[in-house]
Amino acid sequence: MGYSRDSFYRFKTLYDTGGEAALQEISKQKPNKKNRVEPELEQAVVDFACQQPAYGQLRVSNELKKQGLFVSPGGVRSIWLRHDLATFKGRLKALEAKMAQENLILTESQLAALERAREEKEAHGEIETEHPGYLGAQDTYYVGNIKGVGHIYQQTFIDTYTKVAFCKLYDRKNALVAADMLNDKVIPFFDSHDMPLLRVLTDRGSEYCGNREHHEYVLYLDLENIDHTKTKAKHPQTNGICERFNKTCKDEFYSIAFRKKVYRNINEIQLDLDEWMKQYNQERTHSGKYCYGKTPMQTFIDSIPLAKEKLFGYDIPDGQSE
Repeated sequence: MGYSRDSFYRFKTLYDTGGEAALQEISKQKPNKKNRVEPELEQAVVDFACQQPAYGQLRVSNELKKQGLFVSPGGVRSIWLRHDLATFKGRLKALEAKMAQENLILTESQLAALERAREEKEAHGEIETEHPGYLGAQDTYYVGNIKGVGHIYQQTFIDTYTKVAFCKLYDRKNALVAADMLNDKVIPFFDSHDMPLLRVLTDRGSEYCGNREHHEYVLYLDLENIDHTKTKAKHPQTNGICERFNKTCKDEFYSIAFRKKVYRNINEIQLDLDEWMKQYNQERTHSGKYCYGKTPMQTFIDSIPLAKEKLFGYDIPDGQSE
């Protein structure tokens, strides 16, 4: 790759006369500031974007006309682009930043816009979580029908903040085994670190939902004072964190283990699964949102002070358990 003789001498002439600045001006597009709206009108558009983040450019233009401010829909969009407000997500981000800086009291429409954004995130698998124990996700994964063993179901639980995971195998799926999973593995783990589990997210399967008076899983959550959140109907991706872990579990454990060894019962599979889970939680680095390349267990330990800071009203000892 090179330059033609004509281009070389053209660049050389520019460099000799204007230096590096002359070369930079060749490829840099200069905005025509004469075509921009007045600064006062631009600021009005930016302020309105925070007041009504859900409005589109046409509606903003019409609303500003009522106030005696005239700017076209295209002009509104140009202003949005300059201030990184072109998307609904960007305008919500600006609103949240302004609210944090100025301690604003949000209007009903602003609250509705933020709630709508939160629901859309959950519908696409994005989960709001603030610290370890804030939200755990639980799911039932059908491993398969293994010759000599029978049907195998896996109860999966993941702490959505740290990605610490737990798995236990059963020969059936019902409310009793779903509750047993929490009682046998999850709650003892959080208790050992003096950390409460506040909420659990599940799908709407019969093993997780039922009559409060007779359903073992619902009764157990009430007994442990754990809130229960269910996924949005016909949106299984809401619990996508469990779905993704189940795929990892299948690819990295089951697909290999069933080719290397013949199992005679569920207990043998559980022993090998426990060894893989130990490696997953304590040795395998994770690229999750809050892990930053650390292992899930290290993320959990490092996040305990954050949980103590945010869990106002919970009696958590100062010493960290490991």
